[in-house]
Amino acid sequence: MSKGAIVVGAGPVGLMLAGELRLGGVDVVVYERLPAPSGESRGVGFTRRAAEVFDQRGLLDRYGEVEWAQGHFGGVRIDFDRLRENHFSVRGIPQSRTEELLEEWVTGLGVPILRGHEVTGFTETADGVVVAFEGPDGPGEDTARYLVGCDGARSVVRRVAGIDFPGWDATRGMYMADLVGANIRRRPIGEQVPGGMVMSFNLQDGVDRIVIHDENLRPPEDKSSLRFGEIADAWQRMTGESIHDAEVGWISSFTDTTRQAAEYRRGRVLLVGDATHIHMPAGAQGLSVGVQDAANLGWKLAGVINGWAPEGLLDTYHAERHPVGQNLMRSTRAQTRLYLTGEEMEPLRAVMRELVEIPEVARHLAGQVSGLDIRYDVGVSGHPLLGLRLDPNRELVGADGTVRRVAELLHPARGVLVVTGEAPDSTELTDLTAGWSGRVDIVTGDWTPTTDPDALNTPAAVLLRPDGHVAWAAPDGGKLREALERWFGTTA
Repeated sequence: MSKGAIVVGAGPVGLMLAGELRLGGVDVVVYERLPAPSGESRGVGFTRRAAEVFDQRGLLDRYGEVEWAQGHFGGVRIDFDRLRENHFSVRGIPQSRTEELLEEWVTGLGVPILRGHEVTGFTETADGVVVAFEGPDGPGEDTARYLVGCDGARSVVRRVAGIDFPGWDATRGMYMADLVGANIRRRPIGEQVPGGMVMSFNLQDGVDRIVIHDENLRPPEDKSSLRFGEIADAWQRMTGESIHDAEVGWISSFTDTTRQAAEYRRGRVLLVGDATHIHMPAGAQGLSVGVQDAANLGWKLAGVINGWAPEGLLDTYHAERHPVGQNLMRSTRAQTRLYLTGEEMEPLRAVMRELVEIPEVARHLAGQVSGLDIRYDVGVSGHPLLGLRLDPNRELVGADGTVRRVAELLHPARGVLVVTGEAPDSTELTDLTAGWSGRVDIVTGDWTPTTDPDALNTPAAVLLRPDGHVAWAAPDGGKLREALERWFGTTA
């Protein structure tokens, strides 16, 4: 069989997963229905945790200077400056830019992207998947050991696999438009106005994005029937400003339809990103959670394909990411009601504005929005960092004086064992881990001094999974050998 995996969908999530698999040594190909990138940008940034995931692969610097933005929960502003940890998200980056950068990365790794190839079905066999497609030269078939659907809300892979997609139908909708040279006043987290909500922000130089929730409008089922005149009329009715003469770059609409796949894996078929969860857009959480899905699955699937990981490791993908999707749906549904319901919701908004002044509440809500509160069950307890991500900006000084951040240690997408001078039996730890050479990198050094109270729990030794989450820590983090075998298979 020629390929380890076929990824369906060349959006940010599919490209991220393809890159993760290639870094893991997998022969992977991406099938994409569209003949060329659409250039459309429903998302305009990503959360803090997604930024960290990009940083862990050396991708964040490719964006150049980015704008770090404050956050909110359903329109209730959270003052991130008051929090000990940095929850700021990235704003003002069109999704098309993210796709462009990820495609450069993936093709640079040698992954082929077959555009104009629409996957129409598949058949699972005892040792793989036979995928049917329609391409520029007509119908064809391809084979791989695993098939991953990153093909969005209307996922063909999910439908053919027979995986349920339960949830809630739309009750309201929103419109968006990108306007050139309109010079609209910024409303970055939205404003409540009679009849709904309006939002406006600078997307890039000279381009403004507006978003409208008009209680009297319902997005058409066929987006191609939407006309800018409807959007401009609603904007003028709600703000008193006329944008009818503006140059229009793009228009679209979306609803609060909320659904989640019942299974993220069925046999040799897996789902990632919008193929597993759809919801009302809120703070770029959809794209961001999808990117984290890919970072969670990529190294696990690579390990199974390469033969060093047991098949059961793939089951941890659903076990870890399905609850994250559930929390995402709950959070976005709560934010939608808080954000878009009329004056009758104002008493609750007032209460929420009071609550976010309490540090513990602000940190909890910020963690939901930023993605920094995700903790996986790694099978042991004891050290407070187990299952959480280790701050990628934490710095380690090597014996030669070289200072490296945790994110840099994760660039190869392998596990990392960090052993400091404070670790008991450091030689024994490094000798043990040598049996997992090629899967786990051993790094020695000492943490740089810090006054950050959140960094005081930084362990004397720590085993990081390729996605940056802590699998073992010393002291009080269980047995290193058991953690290595659980996440990285038996010794080489």
